[in-house]
Amino acid sequence: MHFRHSVSRLAIATATIALLSAAAGCSKQQDANASTSVPAAAAASSAAGHASKLGDLSQFRTIAADVNTLVGKGDLPGAKTRIKDLEIAWDAAEAGLKPRAAADWHMVDQEIDRALSALRADHPTQADSAAAMKNLLAALDRFGGK
Repeated sequence: MHFRHSVSRLAIATATIALLSAAAGCSKQQDANASTSVPAAAAASSAAGHASKLGDLSQFRTIAADVNTLVGKGDLPGAKTRIKDLEIAWDAAEAGLKPRAAADWHMVDQEIDRALSALRADHPTQADSAAAMKNLLAALDRFGGK
């Protein structure tokens, strides 16, 4: 009997946190989601093999794709400049995204950090940067970036 009560309490606490997170989410992120033509649920369901609760990450994937294109052209200074836009946007959206699915958020965040490190290395290489961008794009696709 005590076990069921604990589970009920956990379910209520989880639901309360989810509602509060949605209500207190980052207004910039909500504005960005409202202006996109693809609903977040459709974007999340199109993610390869993983339905993420992070929602639509396409704005981040667009920046990452730009960075990847610059890396592919060998423009590492340009890629380094452009990835700063991703870092700023991701950090600004953290308060609205992280509470939705903290584990998923951390996985994407780690790949962003790896890409930042590759491009900000003292002597960045195209191979290291390309590998980091490939992994970042895969993470964004997996967790809602398509």
